[in-house]
Amino acid sequence: MQEQELIPHLFRTEYRKIISVLCKHFGMEHLEMTEDMVSDTFLLAAETWGLKGLPKNPTGWLYTVSKNKILDVLKHDKLFQQKIVPELMHDQTGIIEKEIDWSVQNINDSQLQMMFAICHPCISAEAQIGLALNILCGFGVEEIADAFLSNKETIYKRLARAKEKLKSEKIKIELPAQKEINQRLETVLTTLYLLFSEGYYSTSQNTTLRQELCVEAMRLNLMLIQNQLTNIPSANALMSLMCFHSSRFDARINSNGEIVLYEDQDENLWNRELIQNGEYYLNQASTGKSLSKFHLEAAIAYWHTQKKETKEKWENILQLYNRLLQIEYSPMAALNRTYALSKANGKADAIKEAEKLNLSENHLYHSLLGNLYTGIDNTKAINHLQTALSLAKTSADKSVLASNIAALKTEIEK
Repeated sequence: MQEQELIPHLFRTEYRKIISVLCKHFGMEHLEMTEDMVSDTFLLAAETWGLKGLPKNPTGWLYTVSKNKILDVLKHDKLFQQKIVPELMHDQTGIIEKEIDWSVQNINDSQLQMMFAICHPCISAEAQIGLALNILCGFGVEEIADAFLSNKETIYKRLARAKEKLKSEKIKIELPAQKEINQRLETVLTTLYLLFSEGYYSTSQNTTLRQELCVEAMRLNLMLIQNQLTNIPSANALMSLMCFHSSRFDARINSNGEIVLYEDQDENLWNRELIQNGEYYLNQASTGKSLSKFHLEAAIAYWHTQKKETKEKWENILQLYNRLLQIEYSPMAALNRTYALSKANGKADAIKEAEKLNLSENHLYHSLLGNLYTGIDNTKAINHLQTALSLAKTSADKSVLASNIAALKTEIEK
């Protein structure tokens, strides 16, 4: 790998590890300073490696220089003198800093513990996702702003407030007590679910970033599953859901960047390995007595990997949506249920249920009604599709809607 490619690669893979280990070692109160010093280390690498050549161990160089930069700052800090110095080791040559554990085990543990710190309920869900992207995924403020269709100033302020809150609440980078883990895990899993959803259903135009959000959510979820304290059924169910959805990622977008509806997707583009992984994690999730929304959504996603259209398939999906809405109602789940209802019982029943929702400001609501009215009342179908077009935010959605409107107008003119 060339030096100009190596540093961005190492930033993506090592930044989060360095931040997590050093914050665990020196304390969450030094989070922002640690971020600054680690970022400075990568800038220094970019400036010097091209001139002096790569060090023998580039990753080890980043770890060591980051640590030394932080120590240089802390040695001029009164807090350091009060809290860190008593923990220092001594030898005949004088004071040497306590060794930092850079083992794979501690790096993984530190990231997992940082995940719980970031997902502390004292900060909002939006802030949790932002911090997860920033600290655990190595995304910059501009990238996060792109993902949320926001501006850099808003994201910067949100992250700063969240970090200050974690500092003022004296949140530690550690796993909570065993009895608290399951309660806190729900918050962690919800954050990962929202992070994945932002990638899979993103309104961002950055398609590369969209896929990266999904990959990062899956990586963090896998860390939970690989730790025996956090390897619970709902974590496996969420992983299953992510695998099933990701398996159809390439089929959802055509070569022009336009969204391909489910019924029009090329099954050959589905990732069979991810589907198999999804089935594996869904089986792993079947242990225990609790049934989470992730179990039900994963089961729905499983049926969507079965391309063959059968009444049994859509009746199963419909029943799963019924259970999901009982556990946790959401307008979007209710909207998706009406599509399953149309497949199981016909469009007429689905139209009645859909119109009860009255999500008049949602483009997906009008898009669905446009689909349901097609072939029944094409004029109504066009009106709903035109409303959806006026509400849609992305060029991909607008392109699909415009094509559907044109096709229906052609059908009416015949």
